[in-house]
Amino acid sequence: MAVAAIAGLGMTELSRRSTAPAVDLAATAIRLAVADAGLELSDVDGLLVATSPVAPPHRLDLTVARRAGLTDLRLASLIGAEGTGALQAIQLAALAVGAGAARAVACVFADTPVGDDVGGAAAFGQSGIFSDDGELDAAYGAVGWVTAYAMAARRYLDRYALPDSVFAPIAVAQRDWARLNPHAMVRAPLTVEEYLASRWVVEPFRLLDCALPVNGGIAVVVVPANVAAELRAPAAFLVGMGQGHPGRDRLTALALDGGGAAQARAAAFGPAGVNPDDIDACEFYDPFSYVTLARLEDYGFCGRGEGADFVADGRLGPGGALPTNTGGGHLSGFYLQGMTPVAEAVLQVRGQAGERQLPRRDLVLVTGEGGVLDHHACLLLSPRPS
Repeated sequence: MAVAAIAGLGMTELSRRSTAPAVDLAATAIRLAVADAGLELSDVDGLLVATSPVAPPHRLDLTVARRAGLTDLRLASLIGAEGTGALQAIQLAALAVGAGAARAVACVFADTPVGDDVGGAAAFGQSGIFSDDGELDAAYGAVGWVTAYAMAARRYLDRYALPDSVFAPIAVAQRDWARLNPHAMVRAPLTVEEYLASRWVVEPFRLLDCALPVNGGIAVVVVPANVAAELRAPAAFLVGMGQGHPGRDRLTALALDGGGAAQARAAAFGPAGVNPDDIDACEFYDPFSYVTLARLEDYGFCGRGEGADFVADGRLGPGGALPTNTGGGHLSGFYLQGMTPVAEAVLQVRGQAGERQLPRRDLVLVTGEGGVLDHHACLLLSPRPS
């Protein structure tokens, strides 16, 4: 039985050009989410801000409360858990409202990594990913998250003797979903042949295997489940949640054992009495196509090394048996870290996804990734409290 629910969702305009500062985007998203829930700003007494690991600390901090018009808060904190921050904020908010420590908690993420003269590669191409020594990493060509995830993907392909083309159906399926999403950054049709013709970034990743960073902000409002049932907007009830933090060094973390995902799955699925067959849709945090393939295996939708066959027949796309990243995900939709899959899941559960609305959305799995497979978090969302 759910003790909490997401009752409001707010999203600013998304752009790949220069915009307002992140703190202002966050404030706007909060106000939109509160209004969407049918609440007043005075009803909100909690604020949790998920921060970006590549943004300076001053870009988004707790001054967003004042800018959004939130006062007399009983709970306020920054969540610096990298890509899992948004999901961890929602989990903490659920625990807070369930324990009576707050009545309504706004959870927000906003970022401005790209601009008129700054692309995504520059924003996320940091060194020091493996060794915490930027000069040492750069000397070996290990620059940015794409290099680290490419190593994980290469290990996977080598372990199961698979060609790099196995990622093509994932990119194509997400583009098919993006074509139905007015907020998606890329909506042109995509074929397997076009995918294979796209340029290499770091093998085995092509350009179309990589996320699309944007400037924007997304917020949700978390309230007790009994309160959500009385509000104007339909709710997305939290019926399960989990986290996993392997604590390994990053080279060891590339092992193909599920890591934090396996731990989070057990925490969420077990108490909820859920198994993979119960899941109607997945909204995965997918900074790179490989992550979707790995998580399908980690969450038990198919066996180890079977992901390539599982996705090959259009199973993930519109009309498929397991709709996945139904807004286009990070590859064709937009990359606002963990709030991208959260927002899409809320829209689907609430029946507000427009042309891409799923007929079955009783249980939607949402995941988040942090660092280089360092952290993992998940949510189970439903239109009903149990």
